[in-house]
Amino acid sequence: MTSLLDRSSLLDREGAVLVLEDGTRYVGSAFGAVGTTLGEVVFTTGMTGYQETLTDPSYAGQIVLQTAPHIGNTGVNTEDPESRRVWVAGYIVRDPSRVVSSWRAEESLDDALERDGIVGISGIDTRAITRHIRSAGSMRGGVFSGEAAAIDPDEQLRIVTEAPQMAGQNLSSQVSVEVAAVTDAEGEKIGNLAVIDLGIKQATVNNLARRGFEVHVLPQSVTKEQVLAIDPVAVFYSNGPGDPAASEGHVQLLRGVLDEGLPFFGICFGNQLLGRALGLGTYKLPFGHRGINQPVKDKLTGRVEITAHNHGFAVDAPIEGEFTSPAGYGRVEVSHVGLNDDVVEGLRALDIPAFSVQYHPEAAGGPNDANYLFDRFKDMVVDHISKKDANA
Repeated sequence: MTSLLDRSSLLDREGAVLVLEDGTRYVGSAFGAVGTTLGEVVFTTGMTGYQETLTDPSYAGQIVLQTAPHIGNTGVNTEDPESRRVWVAGYIVRDPSRVVSSWRAEESLDDALERDGIVGISGIDTRAITRHIRSAGSMRGGVFSGEAAAIDPDEQLRIVTEAPQMAGQNLSSQVSVEVAAVTDAEGEKIGNLAVIDLGIKQATVNNLARRGFEVHVLPQSVTKEQVLAIDPVAVFYSNGPGDPAASEGHVQLLRGVLDEGLPFFGICFGNQLLGRALGLGTYKLPFGHRGINQPVKDKLTGRVEITAHNHGFAVDAPIEGEFTSPAGYGRVEVSHVGLNDDVVEGLRALDIPAFSVQYHPEAAGGPNDANYLFDRFKDMVVDHISKKDANA
């Protein structure tokens, strides 16, 4: 077993302060890099998978608080990242582990954050912050450590309140690949799959490739003509950060895809964009859903799944019954519902081959209850191809 035991620095860290936009302050110790960082403060309830959380592009622009009190005991490695870098704007933990104990560990979490320039804070009451956010809602915040911790409190608050709100931000261009990347299909190939990278995780690519798709991960700026140029059998929209109302270009691209009759599957941000493409609205949740223990009901089967979430926005649609797409795409129904607060967690078009879910069926970090959705997508595409060939 690997034991990286040189954590004396955690016992002698510089001071740090977390400042929320409502003026609430929490004093602790620096964790990771020292300096200043700004972002929307959100909490995630997962007790495991912190490395997957840190490397999830959907967390771009956000200072992430771990509700689990003890973080870092398994260190970090080069196998578990879900993307090419750490994306969180900042990191908040209560008790960082002073000992790294895992045969897979290659580096401590503290060292990795410091190396990547991620400013964090530790030694504060994360339960109190979580309860505050649950009451007041997610809000802008800043972590000030080292010399920045000594800045006048009024000045720190001014800096925080002048930071941009998450609502209205289009962050896809910050996290998407710049050039296309192709992953070969495993087993018998179904066809080329056009994946619009809005902040995709590697586990999603792997799951799609295992279902027989040759996965073409395309930049978020791709045009409809460029999508069609790869001769796709279907299109997939990934998870990602930002406000779906600020991504009108992706909505128009999706409408073009649907008009072509191509099957579509979207997750997380992709669910919100399908909603908007169908003519529905979206709205910002008070404090969002983030974690790997969120209960969702699949209305088709009646099964309750424990699922992985990371979203601060949701689709506005009637939970019960069918309704007509305001944008002219036929009948639609809400397919999945969050059991904590009745938030729309999935959409299914009944007259075109398109569906989406608000959560993460790839569930890197766990759980695997929703992994069947990749099979549902595969079956939909195969069925669409068979019908198309029969009518040719």
